[in-house]
Amino acid sequence: MYNFCTLFNKNYLSKGLALYYSLEAVCSDFHLFIFTFDVDTFNVLNSLNLTKATIISLNEFEDAELLSVKDSRSTAEYCWTATPSTIYYIIKKYHVESCTYIDADLFFYASPKPIFDEMGEKSILITEHRYSPEYKKEEKKSGKYCVQFITFKNDVYGLEALTWWKYQCILWCYNRIEDGKFGDQMYLNDWTTRFRNVHVLEHSGGGLAGWNISRYNFYKNGKEFYGIDKQSSKKFDVIFYHFHNLRFYTNGKLELGPRYISKEAIEFFYKPYMNKLDEMRKIVLEINPSIDPHGIDKRKYDWKTPLLFVKHNIEGRYHIYKTEDFWKL
Repeated sequence: MYNFCTLFNKNYLSKGLALYYSLEAVCSDFHLFIFTFDVDTFNVLNSLNLTKATIISLNEFEDAELLSVKDSRSTAEYCWTATPSTIYYIIKKYHVESCTYIDADLFFYASPKPIFDEMGEKSILITEHRYSPEYKKEEKKSGKYCVQFITFKNDVYGLEALTWWKYQCILWCYNRIEDGKFGDQMYLNDWTTRFRNVHVLEHSGGGLAGWNISRYNFYKNGKEFYGIDKQSSKKFDVIFYHFHNLRFYTNGKLELGPRYISKEAIEFFYKPYMNKLDEMRKIVLEINPSIDPHGIDKRKYDWKTPLLFVKHNIEGRYHIYKTEDFWKL
């Protein structure tokens, strides 16, 4: 049994549901604990028959430590602050052998079994960003490792690291760089020397994202979906993709994020994911038509607005399209 946990509010409802159903499609033996960060999300998820999920409300989860810092953190910062606490909560309450936190905007294409097989007897698993050369400088801000998929076993080594991380995030977890810290993520930078029994994932198919996909070529052959490292020519199965910073706007604009996304990646990853998000959106709106599970950003992006970067090349930063134009790419 693979025990996962994630957290999100109604702005990530379609992504969170897509995550759940992607796991259900590729993994027969898992359970996903979902921490709902508003009442609407809790009610919607409870009305669905998610047989391999446990829905947890803020009222059930929040403790005095979290509540003491809640008002001093933005919504995003509070989610980051709470991340290690969610893992700790599951391990302590449900007495599971291990728990893996996964970001709500991940999508699985194959079973995560190879990841856990690779982890073996280690107590902690972390994933590198594996930045492409053109984005390597981002490591100074976001860190070498990504919180996107992080596993702790319920043993002395796993609990030592998890308890330390939980405490640090209560003390400081903000959306800024300060004294070598940034959010919940830069804390991971020295874990291979700070803690024992830590494994850094080697499988290239775990942790694909906009910041590293230019390192690979991708292929589909029937049900087989794999990538090949351009430098080493090593072949690997695609396990999960992180759709970081995919956003919708009220005036029909769609943002794919602050990095160049090739047409190949759009065809293999983004278009199928967008179709899945629209499917999830319909499910949610049938239950509660008053919310938009895509979390549409209230800003109305304008092509002439300063600081908008609508460049579709490797030097570009933000890739913003009219939604109807996205499907023509």
